[in-house]
Amino acid sequence: MNIQRAVKYLNKIPKKLRISIYIVFTSIFLFFILNIIFPLNLNIKYSQIILSSDSTVIHAFLSNDEKWRMKTELNEITPLLRKSIIYKEDKYFYYHPGINLIAVFRAFLNNMLHQKRTSGASTISMQVARLLQPKKRTYWNKIVEMFRALQLEWKFSKDEILQIYLNLVPYGGNIEGVKAASVLYFEKAPNHLSLAEITALSVIPNRPNSLTLGKDNDSIIKIRNKWLKRFKKAKLFSKEDIADALKEPLTAKRNPAPQKAPHYAIRMKNMFPNQANIYTHLNIKKQLKIEALTKNYINRLYNQNIKNAAVLVIDNASNSVICYIGSADFYNEEDAGQVDGIKAIRSPGSTLKPFLYALAFDKGLITPKMKISDVPVNYSGYEPHNYDERYHGYISITYALTNSLNVAAVKILQQYKTWRFVNHLKKLNFTQIQKDEKKLGLSVVLGGCGVTLEQLTGMYHAFANNGVYTHFNWLQKDTSKSGFPAVSPAADYMLTQILTKVTRPDLPLEWQNSADLPKVAWKTGTSYGRKDAWSIGYNKNYTIGVWVGNFSAEGVEHLSGSQTAAPLLFEIFNTIDYHSQAEWFSMPKDVAYRTVCSETGLIPNTFCSNLTDDLYIPQISSNKKCQHLKKIMISPDSSIAYCTSCLPQTGYITAWYPNYPPEIVNYYEENQIKYLKPQPHNPDCNRIFTDNLPEITSPVNNVEYFIDKNDTTQILLTCNAGIDVSKVYWYINDKFYKAAKATDKLFFKPTEGRIKISCTDDKGRNTNIYIQVKMINF
Repeated sequence: MNIQRAVKYLNKIPKKLRISIYIVFTSIFLFFILNIIFPLNLNIKYSQIILSSDSTVIHAFLSNDEKWRMKTELNEITPLLRKSIIYKEDKYFYYHPGINLIAVFRAFLNNMLHQKRTSGASTISMQVARLLQPKKRTYWNKIVEMFRALQLEWKFSKDEILQIYLNLVPYGGNIEGVKAASVLYFEKAPNHLSLAEITALSVIPNRPNSLTLGKDNDSIIKIRNKWLKRFKKAKLFSKEDIADALKEPLTAKRNPAPQKAPHYAIRMKNMFPNQANIYTHLNIKKQLKIEALTKNYINRLYNQNIKNAAVLVIDNASNSVICYIGSADFYNEEDAGQVDGIKAIRSPGSTLKPFLYALAFDKGLITPKMKISDVPVNYSGYEPHNYDERYHGYISITYALTNSLNVAAVKILQQYKTWRFVNHLKKLNFTQIQKDEKKLGLSVVLGGCGVTLEQLTGMYHAFANNGVYTHFNWLQKDTSKSGFPAVSPAADYMLTQILTKVTRPDLPLEWQNSADLPKVAWKTGTSYGRKDAWSIGYNKNYTIGVWVGNFSAEGVEHLSGSQTAAPLLFEIFNTIDYHSQAEWFSMPKDVAYRTVCSETGLIPNTFCSNLTDDLYIPQISSNKKCQHLKKIMISPDSSIAYCTSCLPQTGYITAWYPNYPPEIVNYYEENQIKYLKPQPHNPDCNRIFTDNLPEITSPVNNVEYFIDKNDTTQILLTCNAGIDVSKVYWYINDKFYKAAKATDKLFFKPTEGRIKISCTDDKGRNTNIYIQVKMINF
């Protein structure tokens, strides 16, 4: 019934109107069918451009099809640009569905009347269709253009279609689009163009091969002014604006594409391959200053065979990369200037030490004024040495870090455990360390691993951020400040206080008496073989990482973090943050001061007289009491000492003696350093002591030794014994070998097989170790 009624109703409609309705609906149906069969594929290959923090184009790359085709964003299409283009190209752009039927009919009649093409009817949408798929101009291809124009109108808004047009319009050669033309000819973005410049650009696409900016400027001015007068007649712009535009000279010429910050630009292009316009946080003014500073600095060092450097600057407030210098000179092929030193994997030297110290603060193992022994050590055959090949005895943690002492760092790592330290480094995105973690040992804290300048700078950025590690923000749209705590605010503050001290050997000589020395917390590092010099520092505003060396990995005798990298670090701080007025880091709530004994840095005992204040973390830092003195009962003539087993009822006196650990006693003896020694123990005492056993330091327990059969090689015997020990007795496979002073070095010729080595002191305390010896022919 409903169908019959509909048919009756349609029959009542006039025939002409009914035919028109059929044509409309059939056309719509046909359009949708064709739209499915021949979909519109919009695959525009744009030139990637890198923009700085102020949206200046700093670097441009050719598109994949070798075109300068830069994407004009919608917000770059100013009202001035929109009105000029639409008036000139398609006055009714906002009123037709992609095809202007009146213009088509008029053009058809004119062309038929004159038997040649006298006027066109292409709308902006139809021009976009032709620019997307260039074809020979025929009536059939014009119909195809119309269909594609309808597809564009169906899929995109009018402003988006105008944007596509402005991105594809030809300007001769391999330059396409308004943005590419404005950047390459006027060295500015489209939204900064004047009315005269916009009009000049609008006339070129009609004759892109015969009108070239820089060559045909006089001809372009004539055509430009003709259109400006048409704009005036149409009252498109004010008379004043038109008058100014008519007077404006045209000095445009073809300029090279921007090629600033090349390492950074390549990095951004590779990180964001699908973005045409990459808006970054890079501060181009600071970038160019630091590039020049770095290049000049390396030029001064070039005669010393030091040929390259890399610098990374982070804005602490925004976590953003604002300067990125991958080498001293990108275009210096002889010295591999195109290598990106910020990404290069190198040995970090001592630059990882601060992180270990901060973790040890958090673990309660150390505090800044706690004492540690800097003497020769041996950990399963590994014997670290200090940079200056000297030892310093009993020192504070602060002294150990400011002087970058290797032995102290390895001792702390041995207590903290290597695997735990490596796990923390992995969390901070040290990718090479993650790959090599099974190969790493105690030497990791001295540079026995691979890192990049970017990773190190990220770690120090955490120190500048109350211990919170965050990933860098590269793009303007990235404003994240979220992260995770690498160390606690308390440990971070304690570390920063140490790294800020200027009384230290890695302060460059030329800065030691300078009034311009910037207030920064910093650490230097020099890799083994003097191949890499590092200096990384931070204040409230910036974190700056500096690497100096050769990309060839060639070592240089005079290369060091303190004298080669640190001067550049300080120059950069003074360049971008001279006499910074920013507040320094404030003391967090979870750290406090306490009174400690200055001899050990531990909680004072009743006998401690020299006291000082030290930072500590309540409920975390050790509460161990100081034991730097030991009470000893001695005979009235001070000839012998008594223990509780042989102490007479009367006839003795009490004295206090230093309670040095065995390794310090051994160090003092070897270096003939005078110290107060206790009297020898009562020889008539029969007590057998069980505490403070002698420690055999060589050979190493459970280690396999390979000895040349034809050689006379002998194995060293050494030990650390208590301060009250004067003589030790050595046994090889339970047979007496020799008696010697506790600090003497002995040697023995081993036999093949498993060997038991025993050391007994003059108190009867004994230690055994075992080694395996193999005789081979080298």
